[in-house]
Amino acid sequence: MEIHQNLNFVIEILGTISFAMSGSFAAMQKRLDPFGVLIIAFVTSVGGGTVRDLLLDVPVFWMHDMIMCSVIFITCLFSMVFKSIEKKFRVTLFLFDSFGLGLFTIVGIQKGLNADLHPLICLTLGTITGCFGGIIRDILLNRIPLILRKEIYATACILGGGVFLILVKLTGLSYTFVQISTILLIVAIRTFAVKYHWQMPKFYGAEQNSEM
Repeated sequence: MEIHQNLNFVIEILGTISFAMSGSFAAMQKRLDPFGVLIIAFVTSVGGGTVRDLLLDVPVFWMHDMIMCSVIFITCLFSMVFKSIEKKFRVTLFLFDSFGLGLFTIVGIQKGLNADLHPLICLTLGTITGCFGGIIRDILLNRIPLILRKEIYATACILGGGVFLILVKLTGLSYTFVQISTILLIVAIRTFAVKYHWQMPKFYGAEQNSEM
């Protein structure tokens, strides 16, 4: 049990770092000042978890955990220094966003399981935890959220989260192995989707798309 708790803590820390870096680089792409970068990093990191905790009617996690707030602040400072030597904003943003998506999806599902909720609700909470920070980030930066665009985003959460629930409920595999493998699966789905231009089916034609 202690090993599981330690691993869950590591996953939450890594997810927070990943989304803080993602938010920071997205904000720097828009040339925001340091305070603006910090705000975007913060909402990207805690946005999904905040919505999840409000839905679960439990105390919002970051309001009682200064470790997470400190991690976001330190990560944001690091990203602003790292920016001076990192030129490939797009690649860096994508990598951190993908890992944050995978890490936080599993965190959200586990919170639902701990609350004894139906697996479908757990999967929904995982998707919310993984996606909503990025949605808030994109709205504040005046961009169409990734989840609403043609890229495979929430679908990666649903597929990876579904595999996680199946493996947990129906197999005797190590819980640690299931956590790590499904996180990597979500990252892989996102990566291959972007590399090979996988898209959700469209229900409108080219003319309608051009009018929009």
